Amino acid sequence: MKTKNIYLCIMGFAVSLLLASCAKNSVSVSTPPLVIGQTISAGTPLSGSVKGTMLSGQTYTMTGNITINQGDTLLMQPGVHLKVGRGLTILVKGVFISLGTKDNPNYIGPDKTFTKTDQVGYPIQSDSAYCGYWTGINCEPTCTLVDIKWTHIDYTGASFPANFFPTGKSAGDTSFGLYFQNINGNFILEDSWMYGCIDDAIRISAGKFEVMRNTFEKCGYTGGDGVNVKSGAVGDMAYNLCVGSATNATKAAMPNSTNVQTNVNMYNNTYINCGYRQSDPTGRGGSLNYESGAKGEAYNNLIVNCRVGLRIHNNPAADVQHMKYGYNYSYGDSLSVCDMFYPVPPTTSVTVPQPTDVPIPTSTIFPDSIYSATYLYQLDASGNAVHMVKPYDGSSFVQKGNPLFVNFPLPEQGITRLSDISAVGNYNFRLQSSSPAAGKGTTDPALIAPIEAVQITNANLKPTITMPGADMGCYQLDGSGNQH
Repeated sequence: MKTKNIYLCIMGFAVSLLLASCAKNSVSVSTPPLVIGQTISAGTPLSGSVKGTMLSGQTYTMTGNITINQGDTLLMQPGVHLKVGRGLTILVKGVFISLGTKDNPNYIGPDKTFTKTDQVGYPIQSDSAYCGYWTGINCEPTCTLVDIKWTHIDYTGASFPANFFPTGKSAGDTSFGLYFQNINGNFILEDSWMYGCIDDAIRISAGKFEVMRNTFEKCGYTGGDGVNVKSGAVGDMAYNLCVGSATNATKAAMPNSTNVQTNVNMYNNTYINCGYRQSDPTGRGGSLNYESGAKGEAYNNLIVNCRVGLRIHNNPAADVQHMKYGYNYSYGDSLSVCDMFYPVPPTTSVTVPQPTDVPIPTSTIFPDSIYSATYLYQLDASGNAVHMVKPYDGSSFVQKGNPLFVNFPLPEQGITRLSDISAVGNYNFRLQSSSPAAGKGTTDPALIAPIEAVQITNANLKPTITMPGADMGCYQLDGSGNQH
């Protein structure tokens, strides 16, 4: 009996230890915010050389241009509000990191409050989005990393003053919202918002990048793109919502020779009313654009009332022999929009309709029954694209295939021009469960997969890649994709 009691005591002690261990393991231990270098006091006016960590929940004010020197890092913890004075810039020679979160985003923008003028049809000349308040985040070729997550960047595009010359810019030049140019560097923009700018919101002249799940509104005044990448830029643009971009919403080009070819995969993006503040007759501007030797893959994109559909440019020509695209969904309120689902001459586009597109191109609409091989262009003996002038009639597409957003009227109501709606406002561009765009995309990795070019492995800093989704556009019915 004594032996039995001892055994029971031992078993009871073991069970109590197990329960205690389970209880301990069930407790969620929060991870403290990342700290790099010395912390920066919120009461310190920021000007000149700056490095270290801006603390969570604090407000900081720039009273002059700030520079992050080569070898230095500036980190913004979650919930930081960085106020920028008129005409000022953030110059990055080292590393810039903004780690907002969904529940505690960061903000970088004017040191004054602007009322957003997002009413339908508000005149562009009076729109506060195009005030060009500050000169954005400008990175020198020595900048090795820009990592921005869950951050608002607003009202950029001011002209550079005579006393400040970032690389490649002169006094009087308007600024980009963010400029990155290190071909060996890494650029990450995730889950963030960019609102109002005069020129490109993002210009990546070179480098490895991931641009995922962001919202771009009112990018470009009378010109400028949402995301514009140049020679030697390699990466992904996916699950972005682009509303009212002046020219192209997302663009890839290779205007200059480098050892690295511009290679961009654009998938599951949603484009609304883009391309109407750019009047270039060659068709430069609308939704997706590839040109000047760039290549990539474009799938599962939702293009609504944009001036131009997917544009594979021919002068100077994109690398059409190494382009892959299809499963893109287009909707138009009018014939002028539907006639440009596939840009036709004189737009210098060589986009080929794909049988997986929505609406499905047919020989009834396209005069050539083998359009998939010869529509608009063919390759000559040297492999160059040559136009086949065979325009199509888009009248069968008009107001067909409404993607059924949760809250956005199609056809668009109460507007004079499609450019009259250029911001999210109170609209909701998620898909209803009955949307005809649901399940029309592809997840086949043989067709489309992220490039995943960024070489950052640190758990705090690495990008979060969302794989291609079957629902067209940036919002997936299972709740994945864009989280705004």
